[in-house]
Amino acid sequence: MTTSDVEVWSTDGAVRTASVRAPAKLNLGLRIVGRRPDGYHLLESIFVPLDLADELTLRVEPARRTRVLLTVEGGPPELETDDRNLAVRAATAFFDSAGQPAEVQVTLTKKIPVGAGMGGGSSDAGSVLRALASGHPQAVSAPRLAALAASLGADIPYFLDPRPALVRGIGEQIEPIAGFPALPVVVATPQPPLRTADVFRAWDGTPSGGSVRAGLALTPAEPGRRMPSLSALWNGGGGDRAEEPDPRVSLEASPSDWRELLVNDLEDTAADLQPGVARLRIEIERSGARAVGMSGSGPTVFGLFGSAEEARAAALRISWDPTDHVHVGNTTSSP
Repeated sequence: MTTSDVEVWSTDGAVRTASVRAPAKLNLGLRIVGRRPDGYHLLESIFVPLDLADELTLRVEPARRTRVLLTVEGGPPELETDDRNLAVRAATAFFDSAGQPAEVQVTLTKKIPVGAGMGGGSSDAGSVLRALASGHPQAVSAPRLAALAASLGADIPYFLDPRPALVRGIGEQIEPIAGFPALPVVVATPQPPLRTADVFRAWDGTPSGGSVRAGLALTPAEPGRRMPSLSALWNGGGGDRAEEPDPRVSLEASPSDWRELLVNDLEDTAADLQPGVARLRIEIERSGARAVGMSGSGPTVFGLFGSAEEARAAALRISWDPTDHVHVGNTTSSP
């Protein structure tokens, strides 16, 4: 099963079941480029799925009113009792929009750390919507499904079809990148987690955040340049876009190019709130990573490596804190 595949729905009388994987994502760089009047920050980032994924099983049967029950395995106990859980809200929104009441049992096996900046909750919600749409193809139109996803959270539309993409706006402007290569990575999340709202709130109080509010210069970089320049790293510098980029040169660009790409405007703020960010950056850089970045609003830090063997060897050399969640794997390309 790829990161976006849904198992075939099985039927036992009126009961239907299916399973779906909900992949984590990494941000290859993140720039804050503005702020809307409603307070949402406008961003520019490369989203790539990771081979680390939550697993969900859905059991659906008709009912007089919609009710969604959640069982969580391997995650914090509060996920199971929190009625704000995005997977629960997604299933409820789908059947309410379809006008087809149902009782839904969602079993969530949690593999993605909570509050890590890897979109775990958003991926759970997007994957629930994706699975339900595949099992009820006439119930909710594609535009309506996208609108439901956006109403639940800024990152959720991406997870309706998770693949490498240039993402702008508040996360709803998604441009898939064809032929993006898989990249070997070491990914580490320190504890405790960070709340996205807390990181943005703290960033708003910095000079850069104040500049966004005042409409002044955003970053020292030329506006709109850092993210679209990505394709030059695997296409020999031949422009902002490529129909068939060559995956063999995915990590052959100069280290300075990759370091520029992976700049995350939120990293300094996240590191102030969670010192583990700076610690992990130093450790992963020392281990021989080609480049190091922070995902989303943190505190997850990752390193890019030239091969899976390099990544595995580097992970063995690092003295991790016992509470660090460490994943050695790769980003995934288009299905």
